[in-house]
Amino acid sequence: MSFEALNLNEALTRALAAAGYTEATAVQAEAIPPAMAGKDLMVSSRTGSGKTASFMLPALTRILASRSLPPAQRGKGPRVLVLAPTRELAMQVAKAASDYGRYVQGLRVATVVGGVPYGAQLAALRGPLDILIATPGRLIDHLGSGKCNLSGVEMLVLDEADRMLDMGFIDDIRHITEATPKQRQTVMYSATFSGNVGRLATDLLREPQRIEASSQTESHADIEQRLHWADDLEHKNALLDHILTERDLDQAVVFTSTQRDADWLADRLHEMGHSVASLHGGMPQGRRNRVLQGLRSKHLRVLVATDVAARGIDVPTISHVINYGLPMKEEDYVHRIGRTGRAGRAGLAVTLAERRDSGMIHRIQRYTTQRMPVATIAGLEPKRAEPPKPFDRPVRPGGKPGGKSFGPRPAGGKPFKPAGKTFSKAGGPRPAR
Repeated sequence: MSFEALNLNEALTRALAAAGYTEATAVQAEAIPPAMAGKDLMVSSRTGSGKTASFMLPALTRILASRSLPPAQRGKGPRVLVLAPTRELAMQVAKAASDYGRYVQGLRVATVVGGVPYGAQLAALRGPLDILIATPGRLIDHLGSGKCNLSGVEMLVLDEADRMLDMGFIDDIRHITEATPKQRQTVMYSATFSGNVGRLATDLLREPQRIEASSQTESHADIEQRLHWADDLEHKNALLDHILTERDLDQAVVFTSTQRDADWLADRLHEMGHSVASLHGGMPQGRRNRVLQGLRSKHLRVLVATDVAARGIDVPTISHVINYGLPMKEEDYVHRIGRTGRAGRAGLAVTLAERRDSGMIHRIQRYTTQRMPVATIAGLEPKRAEPPKPFDRPVRPGGKPGGKSFGPRPAGGKPFKPAGKTFSKAGGPRPAR
């Protein structure tokens, strides 16, 4: 569907054309019409599907409509409030607002996130404001000090709601929504609406329309997935070094499980001559901004990051995503690999796993309903056998495949279990989190 068919304002279609967009994605085609009609929405859409435009274009439509109202009817504070779980995602949404609203006269967008000085944020909150994009924690600070007024909010967007709840923001979200008008429009985006996310949606939304544009089971047609089994850390590093020297690698994001791993690996790759930097939640926001700018400007070829970068980085030239350390949750794998294969380009997602990671590999494959094809590199083939698949394990007579028993039960004894050390899910070195 073309954007012209969505009856968008000419200022918005002109901005979309200037950005090179002519056809709406599935989530945009499904979500934009009801959102422009003022409906509350519950939307599930995979990363990289264009969901930001699916709520930002209706938000800008609302801003344009308000331009004809007299000042007395415009209310105080922002008209549109977007809540996002991380600083990176909030900044990405702010950039989208500026890009799509470049021809909206006098558009005022502010970003309120943690890790940056309060001064500029306070100045932005004092002046006239159309769209406020914020992380919950910092917005709570401004509400508590009386520096932020949300009484004029007409549209509330909860982006990556499941992630915000995972990060413990549910009470903050409830507090923030209580400061907004009850008659607002609410649009919620989440990978899942089960459990606490579904209960929150029930509390905040009014007769919402449910939109499932895509799910984690999609094939990620633009992303090739590979799994390399590593015998040990030394073997894993050798595999990584080889992949980073491939000629078709434009830019890569290498994901680690911990902040310390990210810094350690970035230092190692820097010593080897790579243009590389680390990115994680323990860094000051100014430094994180500089790292992201270096990635976008292609001064950096390799970014080593924790899952703080799994959502909110939109750099089309990222050709490779490498899972050096596995994620703690299956759904984070989907968000990680979504950093590549963007804007119609092909991408490669490589997972480097040791035997101790086999449980998480199986859980990821069950979650995505896809198998990661096992691959090898000539001269770097693993010497150890591939770990058994969940239903390849031997079972005692009458037992179930994949159960807790390994082989027959000795007479009068307990089921046999293989001896050995218990390992954690996370790959890579084992420093403290």
